[in-house]
Amino acid sequence: MNFRTPIKQARGLGSAHHGTTHWWLQRLTAIALVPLALWFAIGVATISSGGYDAAAAWVSAPLNAVLMTLVVGVTFWHGALGAQVILEDYVEHEALRKALIVVVNFAAVVLGLLGVISVLRVAVGG
Repeated sequence: MNFRTPIKQARGLGSAHHGTTHWWLQRLTAIALVPLALWFAIGVATISSGGYDAAAAWVSAPLNAVLMTLVVGVTFWHGALGAQVILEDYVEHEALRKALIVVVNFAAVVLGLLGVISVLRVAVGG
């Protein structure tokens, strides 16, 4: 027994099976950002009056450098996932939508790498 509508049979369309992965990644990055954001906010609050030297010393601690790298990476990944959903939902022109998704993903990768490199430079004293 086939439950597909005649138009789906004619087009050969069905479930793409990729939406759940995107949905789960969005949720997992959001969950990961909760403790990371709390750690970041507490860390910034503790070093806020110390200036650059205090911040550099704080980031230089191995655990803080790793967590800061995770904050940067997960934040940009989560943002790119969310922006993609918005573009898919609200940009009707397919070519423009695909181009914007590529631009958003490229920007997320470049900015994320720049953030990670910045954290590592401060952490190692370069």
